[in-house]
Amino acid sequence: MGHSAAVWDFRAATELTKDWNGIDQLVLRTPQGASARVSLHGAQVTSWRNEHGEELLFTSSKIVPKAPKAIRGGIPICFPQFGNCGSLERHGFARNRMWAIDENPPPLPPNDSRGKSFVDLLLKSSEEDVRCWPHSFELRLRVSLTTSGDLSLISRVRNINGKPFSFSFAYHTYLLVSDISEIRIEGLETLDYLDNLSHKERFTEQGDAITFESEVDRLYLSSPNIIAVLDHERKRTFIIRKEGLPDVAVWNPWEKKSKSMVDFGDDEYKQMLCVDGAVIEKPVNLKPGEEWTGRIQLSVVGSSFCSDRLGFDRGGI
Repeated sequence: MGHSAAVWDFRAATELTKDWNGIDQLVLRTPQGASARVSLHGAQVTSWRNEHGEELLFTSSKIVPKAPKAIRGGIPICFPQFGNCGSLERHGFARNRMWAIDENPPPLPPNDSRGKSFVDLLLKSSEEDVRCWPHSFELRLRVSLTTSGDLSLISRVRNINGKPFSFSFAYHTYLLVSDISEIRIEGLETLDYLDNLSHKERFTEQGDAITFESEVDRLYLSSPNIIAVLDHERKRTFIIRKEGLPDVAVWNPWEKKSKSMVDFGDDEYKQMLCVDGAVIEKPVNLKPGEEWTGRIQLSVVGSSFCSDRLGFDRGGI
């Protein structure tokens, strides 16, 4: 795709506005009425609505409207660290930086732009970043909406350093659900996971699906590329397809921890669930000049969708 085509698509499919904090955001729309909002602060998707205008991502009502902190909800980008697994600030610094619009990015395969509303964003290592993480990188993100309203995120990390570096990464996806006690995750059964509530002890998932009746903070390992989150009350199922992201973090703070979080309502745990496509257990190692790509695609289907049709052993996106 040439420069002019990329710019034309960007201008035709997106709108540049301000969010509630006065920060630039991009709004993607489809002809059918689906939309997504992406803040230049953190390249964070803060809203994803279907063609009926129904919100699909959770955002806390208690968020503190002050940059440079990421808001609680949407899809924060965790790079170059997830959680507290390194020496950096929790979940890394990418989610707390201002990104630039990249109007002429290196090309992606044609099916990653054809028939989609999309925007490309870019984060380059700054002097501030290099002081806490001494590596030079370029992190690109494409956020797109298909005509059917599917939300897709593609991240590319390039090492422009003179030496190798390693990193972890996650799309910290806050799904909006009706009632956490009625939710099932299918596709992670029989997998090993690290339990952050038990000092990262390793267990094997025993249930035929993951359900919730208390706090959960787990990292599922070597996961399939397709996972289903079934919301019985809303009669809909989130389908998460991923590539380059072998791990899945699953988190819900439940009642006690919710009350200790200043940017989270006491009862909001009932309406949210984080299911993150990630690469954490075995960090990505990049040699100088090398590039890594990771992607997720989020879809919503009717709850009559049977997980047996997911084809867990057959590819992702």
